[in-house]
Amino acid sequence: MTLKFRTRKLIKPEDLNGRNTLFGGRLMSWIDEECAIYCACQMKTHNIVTKYISEMNFMAPAYQGDMIEIGVDTVSIGRSSLTLSCVVRDKESKDELIRVEKLVFVAVDRQGRPTPHALADKASKNLAEVA
Repeated sequence: MTLKFRTRKLIKPEDLNGRNTLFGGRLMSWIDEECAIYCACQMKTHNIVTKYISEMNFMAPAYQGDMIEIGVDTVSIGRSSLTLSCVVRDKESKDELIRVEKLVFVAVDRQGRPTPHALADKASKNLAEVA
């Protein structure tokens, strides 16, 4: 699969840190939100939690007025989980600002326990075909 860049954000004054560049915490919040929305759509449930986010490699800053794009790709599908990768890039130059290799989201029931999601059957059928 390839990254799909569906979300764009305009960097505004309230998004900046003390050096007048995009605050990393704001960007991490946007990434978590975008990936959660992606998972909710794929898993066909809104009952999901962020389980794991790997290290984040900040490669370049963003400044007020810059427009960025958030790209998400499915890495693997589990019974109750979906593993993604994410890249944030400058919309105009296409330069990468940050790369996150692995984000894991888990579908949960009302008690917060992992539960199968809509893609689980599809994933097990694909694995059975390979075996």
